[in-house]
Parts: sequence; C-alpha cells; structure tokens
Amino acid sequence: MPSRGKILVIRGGAIGDFVLTFPVFSALREQFPDVHLEVLGYPHIANLALAGKLVDRVRSIESRPLAGFFAKGGALSEELTDYFGGFHIIVSYLFDPDRIFQTNVVRCTKAQFIAGPHRPDEKQKVHATKCLLQPLERLAIFDPNPVPQLSLPLALSPESQIAIHPGSGSESKNWPEAKWLALLRNLSSGTEWNYLLVGGEAEGDRLQRLAAALPRDRFEIAQSIPLVDLAAKLQRCAGFIGHDSGISHLAAALNLPGIVLWGKTVPEIWRPPSPRIKTLHNAEGLAEISVDEVAGEFREWLGPLS
Repeated sequence: MPSRGKILVIRGGAIGDFVLTFPVFSALREQFPDVHLEVLGYPHIANLALAGKLVDRVRSIESRPLAGFFAKGGALSEELTDYFGGFHIIVSYLFDPDRIFQTNVVRCTKAQFIAGPHRPDEKQKVHATKCLLQPLERLAIFDPNPVPQLSLPLALSPESQIAIHPGSGSESKNWPEAKWLALLRNLSSGTEWNYLLVGGEAEGDRLQRLAAALPRDRFEIAQSIPLVDLAAKLQRCAGFIGHDSGISHLAAALNLPGIVLWGKTVPEIWRPPSPRIKTLHNAEGLAEISVDEVAGEFREWLGPLS
C-alpha cells in the first residue's frame, strides 16, 4: 500500500457495537501508521473514535444516495462512486447477506474489499472483538490487542466521583430501580464519593429519582448529552457501575475500574474485555443480585480508593 494510502471502515450499530470495533481501528493504525483512516458510520457515535484520534475522519452513513448501494443493480450516486473510489482498502461490517452492497461498491472502486461480520456467531463463543478482528488477517494483521481502548486529550486526574449508569437498551437488562436506590444509600453513607448519574432518553425521570437518595452536593446528572462530552466526563471518574450496555463498554474502553451487572446476554461474547471491569451475574436472574454483594464487590474492586 502507498505510504499515503486511504482505508475506510464501514460500521453501523449501537454504541456498544461501535466501541467493540475500537481494536480494529487500533490494529489498522499500528499496521499502517501513515494512512488516512476514515469511518463511515453514525457521527453521534463514531465521533468518539475521532475525538480519541483512532481515526482521521468520520462521514455519515445516513446518506440518502447510499440507499442505491443496497439495491441489486441499483443506480449509484456519482459522488459516492468517486468517494469509494478514493480508498485502497474498504472494511465493511454492514449486514449484507446477499453481498449486494459489496457488489455495488466493487463496481466503482479498485479497493480491496473486506467483508466483516455484522454480529458474532454466538454458537462459536468467541468474544465480539476477536470476531471483528478476524477479517484483518487478510491484511497480515495477526493477534492484535482485542481490548477496546480510548483516551481523550487533556485528560485530568481521576476525581473522587463514581459514574452510575442505571439503564440500558432494554428493561430486561436492568437491575431493579429500588436496588439502585438502596445501593446509592449504602455507598453514600459509607464513603465520601460523589456520583455522576448517567443516562439518556430511555432513563426518563429515573436519574432524578435516584438522585433523591443522595445529598444535593454529592451528585451530578449527565442525561442525553453528546457522547463525546459524556466520555470526557467518564474519563475523569474514579470508577463505574452499570449494566450490559454501550455506556459500560465506553467506560471500560476509557480504562475505568468498575462493576457491570450482567443479565442473560452471553458474557463470553459481549462482556467488556477490560481486566478492570468485573461482571456480576446470578443464575436465578439479574434481580437476584443483592445490594450488599454489589456494594461489597465494588468497594473491594476499587481497593484503596474506597
């Protein structure tokens, strides 16, 4: 590849899916340090990679002319034809079972096209990051670091603030709100930590209800803020507690120590692979994890900070 070559990674999906793709960007960077590395994805998520300097540019996948590339023999946008033609390697993780998108892209570029998995095959019990990295073997990239890592510029020393994300993309993945309330009362009465309560639209008024368990001067609410801004806030925290969610994967990539309360999702495939994140699971169900267990494990996990 020319020293000033260009690589495009196409990645949709939710926050967690994108964070689990960080090792792909890092591996490409290490193998081809001088190339221009670009992402075609959802900017509100993909800008995390740009902020962390994992990639050089983000372009939105939410483009009407792109629809033609998903139609068999579709009319292809001249502007996008020129765009794809400017890359030397294209790695796509789009769902494309009939290879219609791949066929159309190959019509307009001489780039090496590498199709990666949209989702891991859960029957294989291989972690998602390793599944996403496997296609890079075609570029002679073997055994790269499979742990997602993100570091934002101007990082500050950790504060005595604990990030709490009491939600997820599904209520079935959530620990009962009453237990979150009890946990916050437990932790706030026995430590001097402050708390960053994190959520989006799905959490509704939950963060405000949980904040009622805390002294007014010991919590901050970060709800529905831009993802890069949230990452900057998380990076300053001393620890994290959350569910099986994209925010937990983000906290793990930022190297926070923490506890993730895990439900039915296959942990061998989907848990944050960071050695600083511990998953708690109960065979009888998420609701059976006790407040005392979470509080005890968290204090022990953070060690001297607690």
